[in-house]
Amino acid sequence: MPDSLSLDPTRLKFGIGQPVPRNEDPILLQGQGRYTDDLQMPGQLWCVMIRSPYAHGVLNGIDTSAALDVPGVVAAYTGKDLVEAGYGTFRCTLPLQGLSNIDRPVLALDKVRFVGDPIAFVVAETRDAARDGAEAIFPDIDPLPAVTEASAAAAADAPQLYDHLPGNQVLDFRFGDAAKVEAAFAGAAHVSRLSLRNNRIVVCAMEPRSAIGEYDAESGRYTLNVGCQGVFGLRASLANDLLKVPVEKVHVLTGHVGGSFGMKASVYPEYVCLLHAAKALGRPVKWTDERTGSFLSDMHGRDHEVNASLALDAEGHFLAVRLTSFANMGGYLANVGPLMGTMNFVRNVQSNYTTPLIEVATRCLVTNTTPIAAYRGAGRPEGNYFMERLIETAAAEMGIDPIELRRRNHIRPDQLPYAAASGTNYDSGEFSTLLERAMQEADWDGYAARKAASAARGLLRGRGVGNFLECTAPPAKEMGGIRFEADGGVTIITGTLDYGQGHWTPFAQVLHQTLGVPFDRIRLLQGDSDQLIAGGGTGGSKSLMASGAAIIEASAKVVEKARAAAAYLLEAAEADLDFEPHAESGARFLIAGTDRSIGLMELAARLRQATDLPEGVPDSLDVRHIFQEAPMAFPNGCHITEVEIDPETGTVHFDRYVTVNDFGVIVNPLMVQGQAHGGIVQGIGQALMERVSYSEDGQLLSGSYSDYALPRASDVPSFHFASHAVPAKTNPLGAKGCGEAGCAGSLPAVMNAVVDALSARGVTHVDMPATPEVIWRALNPA
Repeated sequence: MPDSLSLDPTRLKFGIGQPVPRNEDPILLQGQGRYTDDLQMPGQLWCVMIRSPYAHGVLNGIDTSAALDVPGVVAAYTGKDLVEAGYGTFRCTLPLQGLSNIDRPVLALDKVRFVGDPIAFVVAETRDAARDGAEAIFPDIDPLPAVTEASAAAAADAPQLYDHLPGNQVLDFRFGDAAKVEAAFAGAAHVSRLSLRNNRIVVCAMEPRSAIGEYDAESGRYTLNVGCQGVFGLRASLANDLLKVPVEKVHVLTGHVGGSFGMKASVYPEYVCLLHAAKALGRPVKWTDERTGSFLSDMHGRDHEVNASLALDAEGHFLAVRLTSFANMGGYLANVGPLMGTMNFVRNVQSNYTTPLIEVATRCLVTNTTPIAAYRGAGRPEGNYFMERLIETAAAEMGIDPIELRRRNHIRPDQLPYAAASGTNYDSGEFSTLLERAMQEADWDGYAARKAASAARGLLRGRGVGNFLECTAPPAKEMGGIRFEADGGVTIITGTLDYGQGHWTPFAQVLHQTLGVPFDRIRLLQGDSDQLIAGGGTGGSKSLMASGAAIIEASAKVVEKARAAAAYLLEAAEADLDFEPHAESGARFLIAGTDRSIGLMELAARLRQATDLPEGVPDSLDVRHIFQEAPMAFPNGCHITEVEIDPETGTVHFDRYVTVNDFGVIVNPLMVQGQAHGGIVQGIGQALMERVSYSEDGQLLSGSYSDYALPRASDVPSFHFASHAVPAKTNPLGAKGCGEAGCAGSLPAVMNAVVDALSARGVTHVDMPATPEVIWRALNPA
């Protein structure tokens, strides 16, 4: 392991800990980004999907003949065509005991199960011709009754979506010792209960999904250009599960990606359709969704109905927490559809509190709605939200200051490592310290005067705390490739994938510090499956922990190879060489006690030109390494916000927002703040504005930005960001992840502030989203 990680990073302008601007910003700001829709292939055809206009119905047939009569239309395909081609089905990939899986065909066959369910597609010479062809197709569908709420789907008289799923249930998930939890509740001095709605969200990525499929008949190889979260995993799913070909017969390429938040992680039906048409027609086929299609067909997020309970003793110590939930899966099971309401509830509801018992009971049910998949945090923000709302409720009911209630139950540093009731082991953290720091930064003691000033203006002021801890996804196998290029550049190759985070800069900072490679010579390659030997993709706030560790380990292998080469070229023993990654003249090997040395970059160049090297001397410094795995990490922190509510209109205005976080070792504070800001804004959107709404027959009522509200710049405050870092012990960098933490702290902070403001009028709870209408009705129940 290179010892350069122990260096003081302030010595290095581009080292770990420095706020280096993102390398890709000049490229993107000048309009030089390369997104999938920017690509045009020679001889390219266009694809347009035909989607079900009904939420539930029997699909009797689809007559495509009218489409084929439209000028420019080349072909039209239905689910029957794809079945005959032998493609596989989509299935949930989670190893959950008791799961009744669903085989989803690429295109619907016997029934349609949500508005937007793809049932056919048209391929034409131009996009307009493909649209005209699609509009000429009228599927024969007999509508059936629909159900859109998970709890309603569990009713005895609910419409049944699948013959093999009586009661529409795919999983009855149980975690915890129910008898012990019941005993704890029975013996508790106080029990607080809340009914909570985790509202359904449209992901709203800036870039709609887009893809281009190609097929080379000579090699029998498919190529898919697509925006995704990891080309290595996407290739494996496409090849093994759907195309039924060896993985080497599939090539996945991804350029820039305009947001995903979990939604673009998996294979979608459109991608198989494009590859099928490309093979059948011998030409590339392109598809780019429109915003209406995105609202209907992109996987949605959240959507849980939860009864949450907290048992406490007479002094306010937590005895047990219990969640009993309905989780909406939508019309089909996404690859990780049940994860959020099951194991991620379990892992995250405890947060940073000593809670000896956890019980989670979740019924996962299918409904006639768009399928649910991961959305920023994927159960982590929700778990923290449930606990923080329970704490505020318990404090009010028991007459205990809510800050003191948190302090009493925080896991103390001397209790670490801490075996949580979820089965997770926390390695590090100073939770009460972060709470105290956040209160200081938020001017906690000045709140009373600010509240009085608000009241004088006829406004209700509230203060909310979001004390959080989330469990990241555990870093799995990840590639750490380092390639020394002929032009003097150095390329990092890794299987995570940047879809807006800005991986290039922090990864380069890690390599610069560990290996001394000049920062401005470092490039990043992530989006080409042919270049990868492993890759876990990006998700679960683990990218830097996985790729960073892979880069550190790969750097050590470069040093090992370089030492042997340097010893040969300098005619010295390897043991006599010192590696100085940050010598004034650049990274170099120095013969101890002499002034003889050779630079790392010079060494790479000389090896490239060398011939007849003796055995044991490498011919290049290139490394293709696989980092194996690491435990999850536990980013944590405290958000405090103050809001003012106009009781006449129900509108919410933010007065201040403070966030103090423990993200472990921060490689690039500028970018970490940006990640936190984005997560907070998405949390504000869910808390106050965003809600997917369906009619009784399953029609999407919030299917455009005229009906679905996203936060604008004018809706959000300036953020005060502070860091209190306690390095993680679970990975070589000491990093804890930060990508989803903004949501984990903002959901409870915002909702606790809203309820605190409304409590002056006797309101004890409102559900998300706390829109002006919801707040006004809570204040005016008559």
